[in-house]
Amino acid sequence: MKHISVSGFKEVIESESNNQTVDFINVCTPAEYKEKHIKGVRSAPLDTLHTRVDELNKKKTIYIHCRSGNRGRQAIEKLRSLGVTAELVNVEGGLLAWEEAGHETGSFTKRLPLMRQVFIGAGGLMLGGLVLAHLIDYQFLLIPLFVSIGLLISGITGWCGMALLLSKMPWNK
Repeated sequence: MKHISVSGFKEVIESESNNQTVDFINVCTPAEYKEKHIKGVRSAPLDTLHTRVDELNKKKTIYIHCRSGNRGRQAIEKLRSLGVTAELVNVEGGLLAWEEAGHETGSFTKRLPLMRQVFIGAGGLMLGGLVLAHLIDYQFLLIPLFVSIGLLISGITGWCGMALLLSKMPWNK
């Protein structure tokens, strides 16, 4: 799998933005893209890539990024399995590395960032479960246990089910 650093990616965007054979895509969810994205990079959510094969096969090179780089790698594997023939390049570290390097981002929304929504939701569920366990029945301890397991899985894999769920909520559309 071919990779590019965010500094290299910035140079490519600046030099190839008018090149019709080069494409720049962000495979984050639409809510994440609205929240923050790299200017000049269009949204192509990971779960919609199968509908874009013909369009993407017209490109010579496709630069792919996401929030951290994990979904970018998944997207490349998915596009290869779908028969996309373009050269596929993953942006190392994704949007997080882009911001860490001090590069500018764009935004289409002023809502609370998705990960803050996750933290609020997880904290609220855990606190609510503890209060219900204390006041009503100890079996409500299963709520914070379930949330804790979800957070561990999210930290280990980079995939967050709660973020996926929250991204589909009406206020994040």
